[in-house]
Amino acid sequence: MKDDSARRLRANRVWLTEDGCDLEAFRALVERTLNPADYPFASEVVSNVLVYEGDAVRRAAASPESRREIMAEWVEAMTDGPGVIAFRGAFTELKPIEAANAHFRAMIDEQHRSNAGVGDHFAKPGANDRVWNALEKLCLADPAAFAAYYGNPIIALVSEAWLGPGYQITSQLNVVNPGGEAQVPHRDYHMGFQTAREIERFPAHAHRLSPMLTLQGAVAHCDMPLESGPTLYLPFSQTYLPGYLAAARAEFRDYFDAHKVQLPLAAGDAVFFNPALFHAAGTNRSASIKRMGNLLQVSSAYGRAMESVDRLKMSLALYPVLQRLLAEKAITAEAADNAIAASAEGYAFPTNLDRDPAIGGLAPQSQQALMRQALKENWTPDRFAKAAEAQAWRKLT
Repeated sequence: MKDDSARRLRANRVWLTEDGCDLEAFRALVERTLNPADYPFASEVVSNVLVYEGDAVRRAAASPESRREIMAEWVEAMTDGPGVIAFRGAFTELKPIEAANAHFRAMIDEQHRSNAGVGDHFAKPGANDRVWNALEKLCLADPAAFAAYYGNPIIALVSEAWLGPGYQITSQLNVVNPGGEAQVPHRDYHMGFQTAREIERFPAHAHRLSPMLTLQGAVAHCDMPLESGPTLYLPFSQTYLPGYLAAARAEFRDYFDAHKVQLPLAAGDAVFFNPALFHAAGTNRSASIKRMGNLLQVSSAYGRAMESVDRLKMSLALYPVLQRLLAEKAITAEAADNAIAASAEGYAFPTNLDRDPAIGGLAPQSQQALMRQALKENWTPDRFAKAAEAQAWRKLT
């Protein structure tokens, strides 16, 4: 009996569940007050958010020793500290932002003219304007403007601090128009884009790992007073391990609404945070401010497989064989599913969100999910091939 209890305790430690989320344990972690003395490079603390002056950061980065020290401060701030840091004057001048804005506005105008639907993960459709893959689109439209913008040393320094070298930047331009309602509070990529049922299948160490694979950031492309609804944060919420499961629960969302904090930003300011921090875009209550921010997802170089594999080609070859073996009862459904897991792409990302939006959920359908659907519905090999090739095309830029 004692052995049975030990096994259960171990399983409960390794496999987190939505039902196991505890609001009181969450409150014990987040109801803290930041000690400014622990973060000597910060200029001030506003609502438990560390605020840094861009000029002071650039001066610190000029010395190899202080560069390592300030980067270490940010890592601890985003790991066990408040989880969010802000930079006043992240850009020394606004010309790179103004040049980017001209291109982004033209892209949004074209979307309106073509009636291109642009979905959102955590807000109602139509509440804002999005430019997906703004990084590539800006680079191809105006390489010089791109170089001026992404030559920014603070973006590079924070990215390297959290992820090390070789990181990969992606960005989405987000414009929340007057009247645009707040997003629901959430955690972000990776686990934040999955359902509780999916998340429960990952062991606890994967819950710890997910925030270390991505850095979230936002650059203010216009002045963002509080009435315009800049991002809402719950400092220290990234420290709650089952938080990916808790984020969708009503009692945690109610707690967020009661305790969230918000920081006004000026054009050229920037905010970076641990993706496991509970956060949400705020409601734009202004009469005329189109709140424009460039949202950055910076990914670890380590989030890649060792070999290049053509999983579409493998799926097309395997599908008719699995279909035949299942019909002949020469393979079990479980074995067929295992073969799909070894061959087809199991993750919906990366993708082209202009052509492959997350309609009806947080992520588009994966290659594995398409293959399982086709086998369940007994599609012909030709029908599956056309669907799989169309899916692969949608993911291309």
